[in-house]
Amino acid sequence: MSDTTRFSLPLLQAAQAQKHVTVNEALTRLDGLMQLRLQSVTLNTPPLTPQEGDAYAVSNSAVNEWAGQEGDIALYVSGGWVFVPVTLGMRAYIADQNGWAGFDGTSWQMGLQSLSVNGAGMQILVKEIDHTIVAGTTSAATLAFPGQAVVYGVTGRVLSDITGTLTGYSVGVSGSSNRYGAGLSLSSGSWMRGLTGTPLTYYSDEDLILTAEGGDFAAGDIRLAIHYAQFSLPTA
Repeated sequence: MSDTTRFSLPLLQAAQAQKHVTVNEALTRLDGLMQLRLQSVTLNTPPLTPQEGDAYAVSNSAVNEWAGQEGDIALYVSGGWVFVPVTLGMRAYIADQNGWAGFDGTSWQMGLQSLSVNGAGMQILVKEIDHTIVAGTTSAATLAFPGQAVVYGVTGRVLSDITGTLTGYSVGVSGSSNRYGAGLSLSSGSWMRGLTGTPLTYYSDEDLILTAEGGDFAAGDIRLAIHYAQFSLPTA
């Protein structure tokens, strides 16, 4: 056997010359794979200017140096690409999606926490929105809540002062304007943490609505984050 089973690390052979070359190659692969950080899991074309140690999950219909390596991890070491097989249950931080993912045997699933033998899983996710407030009594982050999701709460931080005639604001949804908070501060840097008393399911996409208290909105910016769970189906 010339390579290890899981990560295809090169092994020293009996009476091999220049053993340091093989050892160094194995170490560089391990350096790229430990605490795995994938730059992307959606590319099928190698980037033009990769950095030493960068890793990508090769997507479908790969071309150029990645041709024929669909599904593998492409690791850029010593000025070239090496390919490592991906296995069920591997975890990685996906840089261009800003979150952790797990490999379910077919694809990388963001936020994957559990997985049945037939592919049913639970994903814990965060959706972040930078919302610019518009003038009026309410300001809606359109379709902020994803459908088929169990929402645990909403957090936020004011990025620039919320201005207008209002004295505060609330955060909620249609029919429940203060579900995630009321009497909230207007000042830049202030924050909110609104927990759903009982985790609530949104069956279709829904707006997150900011409602002015004691007056109207004029302007402002706020960063909102929706914390939720979704569930994947078992395979046929």
